[in-house]
Amino acid sequence: MSLLLKKTKELEAEIDTYLDLVVNGALTFREGIKYYLRWERELFEERRRMLDETESKADALRRIIEMKLYLETLIPESRGDVLGLIENSDKVLNRLSETLSNFSVEQPDIPEEVRGYFMDLGSATASSVESMVEAVRVYFRECEKVRDCINRVMFYEKETDKLGDKIKRAVYGMPIELARKNHIRSFIHYIEVIADRAEDVCDRLAIASIKRNL
Repeated sequence: MSLLLKKTKELEAEIDTYLDLVVNGALTFREGIKYYLRWERELFEERRRMLDETESKADALRRIIEMKLYLETLIPESRGDVLGLIENSDKVLNRLSETLSNFSVEQPDIPEEVRGYFMDLGSATASSVESMVEAVRVYFRECEKVRDCINRVMFYEKETDKLGDKIKRAVYGMPIELARKNHIRSFIHYIEVIADRAEDVCDRLAIASIKRNL
C-alpha cells in the first residue's frame, strides 16, 4: 500500500484485516443462502451467526482505523476518501448480515422452481462484494488498475438485476398466493441492494482514484 507506506505499517495491516473481514462476510453470505435454499437450517443458522460475528469484529476494527486517521493525522491528503471507502464498505457488510437475519426471522418460502436462480442471485451478489474489496485494495497498491476492478463490480451488479427480474417474472407467473409472491420479491430486493451498495462504494472509489492521479 504505497499510499500508507510512509505513515504506518500498523494502519496498513489493520485496513487489510478489515477488508479481509468484508470478503469473509461475502463468502459466509453465499454459503448461508445456499444452505437456506437446501433446507439445511442448522448450517444456515451457523453461517448467520458467523456473519454477525464478522460484522461485529469489522465494526470494532473500523472504529480503530477511523480514530487513528483522525487523531494521528494520518494521510491528511487522502484521509476523507479513505474514511468514506471504509464507512461505505461497512454498510455493505451490514447489509449482508441484515439480509441473512431477515431470512432467519421471516423464513420466505422459495418455490423449488426458482431456487437455482435464487442461489445464483446470492452468488452474484457475493461476487460483487468480493470484487468491490479487490477494487479498494488496488486503490492503495496500483491505483491505475482500479477501473478494471470497478468494471467487474458493475458486471455482477447487472447480473443481480437480471437474475432478480427473471425470478420475479417466474414467481408472479406461478399459481401461488399474492402475499407469498410479494414476500419473495422483498427478499430479491434485499439481495439486490447489497450489490447496489457495492456499486456505490466503487462510485466513490472512481472519484478517489481520479483525485490521486491529478
